Amino acid sequence: MPEELPALVVGEALVDLVRPADGGADVEHVGGSPANVARGLARLGHGVVLATHLGADARGDRIEAELAADGVRLTAGSRGAERTSTALATLDTSGAAQYEFALDWQHDASSVDDTGVGHVHTGSIGATLEPGGSQVLGHLHGLRAGHTISYDPNARPTLMGTPAAVRERLEAVTSLADIVKCSDQDLDWFYPELGWQEGAAHLATLGPRLVVVTAGGSGAHVLRPGGAGRRPATFAVAAPPVGVIDTVGAGDSFMAGLLSGLLDAGLLGGAGARAAWASPAAEAAVRTAVARGIATGAWTVQRAGAGGPTRADLDA
Repeated sequence: MPEELPALVVGEALVDLVRPADGGADVEHVGGSPANVARGLARLGHGVVLATHLGADARGDRIEAELAADGVRLTAGSRGAERTSTALATLDTSGAAQYEFALDWQHDASSVDDTGVGHVHTGSIGATLEPGGSQVLGHLHGLRAGHTISYDPNARPTLMGTPAAVRERLEAVTSLADIVKCSDQDLDWFYPELGWQEGAAHLATLGPRLVVVTAGGSGAHVLRPGGAGRRPATFAVAAPPVGVIDTVGAGDSFMAGLLSGLLDAGLLGGAGARAAWASPAAEAAVRTAVARGIATGAWTVQRAGAGGPTRADLDA
């Protein structure tokens, strides 16, 4: 198997201001869905480059330093924002978070050297909030021929408006992606008239090789498209019962674990990796990757903040 190239992650990095349900003081954590995925992949031993939009301020310095400590480097042009974005995450008594954002997102594809990377991941605010969302979509069109792509739509109603307003972008990026990961709640919001199961089946018809739907403590549902006019093959992977501290970053940690497993199996990387999906071994590799995603997500919800595990943490 050829040497694995670094992954390129495109999207927002910000500071999560986590407000506890008991009314205690806000606690700051480095966050942003794509940044969380980048850190998660790096902690699992993969090379990662992040294209983002940070300010030349103390919060931007903190984000860059924490990312670097985990092995993530920023692309040129990632520190050009007027201020570093923030997200207020208010927790309820179960540890679930509701978000309010103060952010700006732009993406300068011309500043990104993508010649030395293999897989590309994007999602969340970075794929939708303008003007950066359109810039990311254009960049993905240029990357598709030479790179595999993954996408996590990550519904954010307070920023995205209505499902109808964002659905065209959701489906445009899905059509370019090899891997799409959503939560059941994301899909219920994007497709209220269908519900998450039919919404996932619809996304599976648009071109991805794999659609994975997370369902919190219930585990994950996996759809593998079956070709034109055929329903996707589906299976479920259960999650272990764990004590939840908070759910901040849990989906991102799952995404990092899933991608890590697929990268290890040679199913992601340059465009040549797509041929490996026809192998009889691909089915088992997908199941192993989903199981790693569940393990990384379960590790994260048992701790405060959006951090993900290392391989040693998973083996402990």
